[in-house]
Amino acid sequence: MKEEMMGSLDGRIALVTGAGRGIGRAEALYLAREGARVVVNDPGVAPDGSGADSSIAASVVAEIRDQGGEAIASTHSVAEWQGAEALVGTAVERWGDLHIVVNNAAVSRPGSLVRATEDDFDAVVAVKLKGSFNVSRWAAEYWRGRHEAGDHQDRSLVNTTSTAGLDSPLPLNTSYAAANAGVAAMTIVHALELRRYGVRVNAISPGARTRLSLELPAGVPSLTQATPAPGAFDPWDPIHQAVVVAYLGRSDTPLTGQVLTVRGSTVIPTNTWSLGAPVTKEDAGWTVDELADVLGEAPFTDPFDRLTFLRRVYDVSTHDEIQRLLDSILDADLAEAGGV
Repeated sequence: MKEEMMGSLDGRIALVTGAGRGIGRAEALYLAREGARVVVNDPGVAPDGSGADSSIAASVVAEIRDQGGEAIASTHSVAEWQGAEALVGTAVERWGDLHIVVNNAAVSRPGSLVRATEDDFDAVVAVKLKGSFNVSRWAAEYWRGRHEAGDHQDRSLVNTTSTAGLDSPLPLNTSYAAANAGVAAMTIVHALELRRYGVRVNAISPGARTRLSLELPAGVPSLTQATPAPGAFDPWDPIHQAVVVAYLGRSDTPLTGQVLTVRGSTVIPTNTWSLGAPVTKEDAGWTVDELADVLGEAPFTDPFDRLTFLRRVYDVSTHDEIQRLLDSILDADLAEAGGV
């Protein structure tokens, strides 16, 4: 007999993009376990966005149904305007409403700036940044219509950003960092715009063992080497992201306009792009020489100090050690590309 799924999201309808594997799969399964009906969206592409496999989304739907939940598969591409519209329509046509949207879909094409291609950049931005915008746009239009018709239910939009675009830039990931920083910026703007329609907008910055996280810069130890024994606590299990997303999707959650960094059981409110100490000249503008003097003494953050991920993985701390590490990563990247 199938287990009846009831929980904190009972009666809510959710849409999760990139839900066929990794974090998205964990989110879809967990939201269903908490009682949500779920549209499982995934075209089944490779990590770089190539190919397609409709069985990927279908397999997650089968898992949810086997556990007593309700789900439907979608293979629409979030990078396509009409595809995103149809994706939102899938939930509404099947179940008559939509309460939670989780923008999780992403692809990755790592490579140093000196060998990056236009196609690589466009592919990553199309899925992560434009895809998040496309789905959010069509969901927002639907939610505005419901709100203006008198339906004032709570709605939740959850974006997925990355430490690569926030507090720990990752070399070889220009497109991925730029797209994820853009998603974080959209999160704040959309939270301000959509509050009037009863829509809360937040984002998570996940740390988990996934296909994309294994495509790290050359030489970084694979996260699979840190896989714990069966039954032991695994801080890199995507389930930790899913629990936070379920919390953000609850109708009684007050948060909006927030970015939460999730590392295992640690959840960190992330204040992105905070201002430093100002320098001010009263009643007159600066000259170039004056500005050079005062900014020369100002406490700026060294970008090398923001490489928290690489510093932790390699246990390096000094500027020289980090520079040598970066040089080795870049050299390996160029060697892999045949010295391009």
